[in-house]
Amino acid sequence: MNAQPARPASGTTLPGHGTPSGSTVFLGMPAPADPLHWGPSFPDAARRELGNDQLRRNLSHATSTIRAKRAAVVGEVPDWEALRDAGSALKTQVMDNLPELLEELERNVTARGGVVHWARDAAEANRIVADLIHAKDTTEVVKVKSMATQEIGLNEALEAEGIHAVETDLAELIVQLADDMPSHILVPAIHRNRAEIRDIFTERMDDAPPDLTDVPRELAMAARAHLRRKFLSTKVAVSGANFGVAETGTLSVVESEGNGRMCLTLPETLITVMGIEKLIPRFTDLEVFLQLLPRSSTGERMNPYTSMWTGVTPGDGPSEFHLVLLDNGRTRVLADEVGRSALHCIRCSACLNVCPVYERVGGHAYGSVYPGPIGAILTPQLTGESSDLPYASTLCGACYDVCPVKIDIPSILVDLRAREVESGSAGRGWGMAMKAAATVMSDGGRFRRAARLGRVGRVAGGRDGVISRLPGPGAAWTDSRDLPVPPKQTFRDWWAGHEKEDG
Repeated sequence: MNAQPARPASGTTLPGHGTPSGSTVFLGMPAPADPLHWGPSFPDAARRELGNDQLRRNLSHATSTIRAKRAAVVGEVPDWEALRDAGSALKTQVMDNLPELLEELERNVTARGGVVHWARDAAEANRIVADLIHAKDTTEVVKVKSMATQEIGLNEALEAEGIHAVETDLAELIVQLADDMPSHILVPAIHRNRAEIRDIFTERMDDAPPDLTDVPRELAMAARAHLRRKFLSTKVAVSGANFGVAETGTLSVVESEGNGRMCLTLPETLITVMGIEKLIPRFTDLEVFLQLLPRSSTGERMNPYTSMWTGVTPGDGPSEFHLVLLDNGRTRVLADEVGRSALHCIRCSACLNVCPVYERVGGHAYGSVYPGPIGAILTPQLTGESSDLPYASTLCGACYDVCPVKIDIPSILVDLRAREVESGSAGRGWGMAMKAAATVMSDGGRFRRAARLGRVGRVAGGRDGVISRLPGPGAAWTDSRDLPVPPKQTFRDWWAGHEKEDG
């Protein structure tokens, strides 16, 4: 099939904005993004998940294991901070020159036999992919794990078209068979233990061994046998992309199981859906990211499988390649001077693994395909909708410390919170509380008196030195948190006393 790509409007700029480089925005005014989130609000969902003891045990074990592995392999690299700086600088360069780099990518993919399609939103991307699959007269495709296709709800859209998409990543397969939702960017089934996985396979996988146990090797071999038949019989594969190289038109997928390699090489047709921010300028830039990504994500020195392809190569791999470049709100984020660095994300999930909030409530509480700290800043910006996700953080800064491309997530969270308050979306209570705090903190005397008054809170404390229940509006805080009782003496009073002693 030789479909014509949907071309951007030439010379069109985003109304009211210009990119920092002064260049044009290739898609013009983007259509409203399809919702990226589902389920109840974060406070309601988090309250529900906090009562799930099994979930918390699963998450605590998994995230602590990944954190330890990451720390070990990052500690081996003497120039790790320099690598982070290089990654951050490269992503900034991409954002500053995105329109030109995308056009360069299109030229090089097309020159090597691929076809490029431009999708403004989820509906357009889903339509393009469905039409390409229908043209191949097939009703089943195999899929490589892809956050971009989850973001646009591709599986559900294809199902409505009579096309079944088979997830081939082990964790994604578990989630799909269970009619579940992913709860982690890298490990979608992190909320499941192996006993639960055995039950899912036994009940939902029609060719599961009748005597299947919960031994990890047995579970993996059952999935492998199930998927191998799909790989050998399916004509079309759908993938995402970790990186797209503008200089050469090369696409790359990194993964740990080999399922991606099977999808990218065996089918006759390959369709890749890639967010427009996944670009890197030069092939040599892969050197930086192929060191940063595996260490930050899986705690490995290198990815077991790093697949690259450039257009179509006769006699080797798929005979037809289509690249769908997805906007879906990204141009809106690009125009935001503060929030645009969220587009630097390389989907390593390091921020989820260190986040104290994520570890306790899990990914489902975020109600988004992008959970955790990165989801708290990315989802509201992609949708352009009011959200309580920016409040799903303690602002401890651990996410920034581990981010391989140095996204300042805490600062973006604070900025998004301020916008919620200024717009009135956060409710009158927030505005009144902030005004009261500003009044107290703008005057030294008022602040001193307020600090001393706070000592009254000691009467609400128990013998263990914590406040478990506050009256009135304060109950909203203590419903899910304990507070330490205020000290007997304020810091200012302590300091004044020591000044007198030293004098």
